[in-house]
Amino acid sequence: MAASPLVSWAAPESSAPAASIPRLDLRRLDAGPAEREAFLAELRDAARDVGFFHLVGHGIPAAEITQVQALARRFFALPLPEKQAVAMVRSPHFRGYTAAGREITRGAPDWREQFDVGAEREVLPQTAASPPWSRLQGPNQWPVGLPDLRVGLLRWQAAVTQLGIRLLRAFALALGQPEDVFAPIYQGAPNQHIKIIRYPGREATQGEQGVGAHKDSGFLTLLVQDGQSGLEVEGPNGWIAAEPVEGSFVVNIGELLELASNGYLRATIHRVVTPPAGRDRLSVAFFLGARHDATVPLLALPPDLASEARGPASDPDNPLFHEVGRNYLKGRLRSHPDVAARFYGDLAETAPA
Repeated sequence: MAASPLVSWAAPESSAPAASIPRLDLRRLDAGPAEREAFLAELRDAARDVGFFHLVGHGIPAAEITQVQALARRFFALPLPEKQAVAMVRSPHFRGYTAAGREITRGAPDWREQFDVGAEREVLPQTAASPPWSRLQGPNQWPVGLPDLRVGLLRWQAAVTQLGIRLLRAFALALGQPEDVFAPIYQGAPNQHIKIIRYPGREATQGEQGVGAHKDSGFLTLLVQDGQSGLEVEGPNGWIAAEPVEGSFVVNIGELLELASNGYLRATIHRVVTPPAGRDRLSVAFFLGARHDATVPLLALPPDLASEARGPASDPDNPLFHEVGRNYLKGRLRSHPDVAARFYGDLAETAPA
């Protein structure tokens, strides 16, 4: 299936979304040289012009998507004390449950409850010389009352990691690089972060901010949505709705690809608007990043692409660092001030921007 063309930007007359995001079929990557090159060109354009796209033909069965969504629903249906028993504030690795209003974006509370999971790895030994990001590695927390959650989410993590790496290799080709150009900074211990999220309806919140406007910090984000809209992408003429498409992933690039491409690709600001009263919204997000000990390379782009590179975004409230662990920790500290205060009080970076 050919990718949908980008829609012309509409002049903003209200706060309504301005356009739509494209749809790409990953099966085209293996459909012969001509189709492959066309797909790579459309992948590059989608990531540069809009920054988001729907991915279909990705190979993950619809039944597995349905299963992980049902598992997320079962977690959020647990009694509050069982969820609070695995609260993120108990974890120096930023793993576990966060109640609505407890995560902060741009200084304001996000009205979503969520559960964060990373790769299951041993805690790194700490010395006086250990970098602060080394505290991020460690085990997850799991609710006693839902043992299926551990099995299901780690299985999902493995499947979506494979998909993310396949897509990352396609991005390398689209930028005129060897397809394994990013492998040295993710092989062995990529940053694998799952976030299952429930946005309560507006009657249960204090405003429309499901999650405030922000960028993602890793290579790629792959998101599964339910049927309730709410995700919006910042375009040049207003907010663009990433409407749910059954069986697809919504994909966007993060700050690592922006840095590596010298701003040819730009991580796009996005937000989630609170659902209407009487509805909630469920999403399952997977963030693929590099190893915490890695440094993001500056790619030597082909001349035609290099001439259009804009440099990484300059935002004093969100400085970008080529040191992966430092860049990732920055976002964690700002988003979860309670965890920062409990486990990272020795760092100046714990002060919110």
